[in-house]
Formats: sequence, structure tokens, C-alpha cells
Amino acid sequence: METRVRLNNGYEMPAIGLGVWRMKSHEIRDLILNAINIGYRHFDCAAHYKNEAEVGEALAEAFRTGLVKREEVFITTKLWNSDHGHVIEACKDSLKKLQLDYLDLYLVHFPIATPHTGVGATASLLDENKVLDIDTTISLKTTWRAMEHLVSLGLVRSIGISNYDVFLTRDCLAYSKIKPAVNQFETHPYFQRESLIKFCTKHGICATAHTPLGGSVANAELFGSVSCLDDPLLKELADKHRKSVAQVVLRWAIQRNVAVIPKTSKVERLRDNFHILDFKLSKEDMELIKTLDRNYRTNQPGKYWGIDVYA
Repeated sequence: METRVRLNNGYEMPAIGLGVWRMKSHEIRDLILNAINIGYRHFDCAAHYKNEAEVGEALAEAFRTGLVKREEVFITTKLWNSDHGHVIEACKDSLKKLQLDYLDLYLVHFPIATPHTGVGATASLLDENKVLDIDTTISLKTTWRAMEHLVSLGLVRSIGISNYDVFLTRDCLAYSKIKPAVNQFETHPYFQRESLIKFCTKHGICATAHTPLGGSVANAELFGSVSCLDDPLLKELADKHRKSVAQVVLRWAIQRNVAVIPKTSKVERLRDNFHILDFKLSKEDMELIKTLDRNYRTNQPGKYWGIDVYA
């Protein structure tokens, strides 16, 4: 994979981006401006992250000062579960907060519709049993038709899906007039998703890894999960290549033709995560990492939703 991926509609997406989930509002300006200076041109946002407005301020400053041009950056954001019945309004709300005229990529965040709580409110209402209240009146096909309409309106260049498995991705392909350009899902050495990546590749859908480093400390705190960054085998490979474990893991993803959007709030790690193209893992290295697969998901919203939405 080159540093840019050609999507199935002809647009190009940088293969290495910066995810802004759990970024604190006061940190965002400096992080985004530093990232642009380092070379990042792909920023992954979501309405649910509650920081689109701060990202928008940082981008506006970067455009205003000539640090970068709008057409040089690739901005992704996502439709939250509670807005499946209000796709156009939700997209316009995100555009307003991000201070943009169009999005490069808009994703269905989860293949789940929940009761509407007001555009951009992104709540996850629980029912009387403390289980996520899923709206069964809105089909994913209906949601996708509205996503396709965003393209015809010129609000969005590319549309895609997130957290869809093989079966839901296949279903989307069956009813789509505009094929999803991207499927963004969790994958890392402990959760390799080989079948899903192969399926996406076969059908011209760019696989993008959220949680490409296994969530590290943040997911350990949120979900009690274990990070692959502490794995002895990965540490050995990092020593061999004189790179950090994170760099090895991100390089592994790129060599699988998977785009990555690691999140960090430290400038030195921003730099490390971006500079992963000056070395290559051997076939033997790749085979060794393949043995680490535990089918282990670290991002578990079911802890808060009372239901395993991936079941």
C-alpha cells in the first residue's frame, strides 16, 4: 500500500490518519496543528466524540494561516446510532461544527439504529432492563439510501460503513447503489479479522483499522482489555527493526493493505506513528505476527450498552 489509497470511486485517502476519539477539547488545537506539520493529512472524527467543533476550529486556523489547503486534507466523520432517521440533518450538523462545505468521507458509525434524541445529541438510551434501546423501525438499507443522497447533494464525497462484519457488509453491497468506499473496524495483532479484510479487498472496499494498536492504556481503563503492545514477540520484532512496538504494529497493518488511524495525545508518538514507511517487515515477520491472533476484541461498548452488539 502506498501512502495514499485509491477508493472505489476514484478519490484518494491517506493510508495513515489521526483518530480524535477521547481527545480532550483543550488539547485538540495543538495536536492537529502539530500533526499537520508532521505530515498528517487524514483526520478521523465522529459526532459521538463530542469534539467536532474543536477540530473545526483547528482546521479553520490551519486553512486561514496557509499551513494546509482544504483540498489537501481528508476529513472523515460519522453518523451516530440515534441519527439513523435524520441522516441529512446530522451530516449538516457535523459540517457546521467542522466548519466545512463537504466531507471527504461519512461513515455509518455502527450498524444499529437507536431512538432519536435530537440531531447531534448522540445519546445511547437504555431500556427498563438497562439494555441499549434498539429502534427496529429503521432498516440499514433505509439509512444507506439517505447516505447515498448525501453524495448527490454534494455534502459528502465518499460514504462508508464502520463496525460491519462480513454478513452486514455483504448485505450493504446487495442493496447499495453507491458501494461503500470504506469499512472501518477494529483490527490489530490480537484481533486480525483476516476473513473480513479479504472480503472487503475482494469487493473493492478499503479496510481501515480503528484501534490499530489494540486500544492500549485507554481501552485497558475503559474496558479492562489487554494491549498487544506489551507482547514479547512484538517487542523482539521492534528491537530487530530498531522501531517502537507501535511502529511495527502499524507497519504490519499497512502491509496487509489496511489503512490506520491511531490516536495519541503525545507529539513524539504522533511523529513515530506517522513514520512507518521507512522500513519493511519480512515475510517471516508477518508470519510470526499471524500466530498472535487471539480473536480478541478490546473495544467493547456492550459494557455500557448491556448487550453484545457484535454477537
